[in-house]
Amino acid sequence: MRFARVQRPGGAGYALVRDTEQGLVAQLIDGVPFGNFTETDQVAPLEQVRLLAPVIPTKVLLVGRNYADHAAEMASEIPGEPMVGAKLPTAVVGPDDAIGLPAQSDEVHHEAELAVIIGGLARHVPPDQAGAHIAGYTCANDVTARDLQARDGQWTRAKGFDTFCPLGPWLDTDVDPTQGVRLQCRVNGDTRQDGTTADLVFGVAELVSFCSQFATLLPGDVLLTGTPAGVGPIADGDRVEVDIDGLGTLANSVQAEAG
Repeated sequence: MRFARVQRPGGAGYALVRDTEQGLVAQLIDGVPFGNFTETDQVAPLEQVRLLAPVIPTKVLLVGRNYADHAAEMASEIPGEPMVGAKLPTAVVGPDDAIGLPAQSDEVHHEAELAVIIGGLARHVPPDQAGAHIAGYTCANDVTARDLQARDGQWTRAKGFDTFCPLGPWLDTDVDPTQGVRLQCRVNGDTRQDGTTADLVFGVAELVSFCSQFATLLPGDVLLTGTPAGVGPIADGDRVEVDIDGLGTLANSVQAEAG
């Protein structure tokens, strides 16, 4: 199933995204994907619906160097255990929102990633039970100010700017990353990254379990699983697309912020 978070007249809500003979439609639901919900009779063509970030998490955890080819391009070793950092929740934006280039950085990079969305409270979860705590998956762009990352020696500022965590277009419950899901990043139509989740150093279940040993994962929390090789700069006026098989395409424009 696919759940989109959409703009409604009274505020944000959720809708089921369905395939029909006329194309994709959004059917509003009462409730949330993480609990009980009922379908309504309110249906609209998807192109007429404003899509929002699939969730507003309490935390966004991220995993560094989780593809060997990316570790190599960064001249770094593969870690012996997951290397976990975090983005600020205020970094989250949705499909078609602009990525803002901050005046403090001269080198902002795209990083296409598979995002795990937590569906149920998880604490000290063993890997073989991790799936029961996953609501689904979505596309993510772990936007990073690479020069600030190098200058600061850690990730918080470099990855924490507002708009530096685009998510979308929706939450999908049926994708299976263990089957080797292809993920790509395109900038202005040119493919920059092209990888597969079959190459994850640490798989999704292991990552959820690892993170749950030090943090309570709550419904709607997000775990970014790492990026394959090909990360590179984005500039004012660019259009960035993260495409993951079975999940659709997350597209965002890039705009320089006033400094």
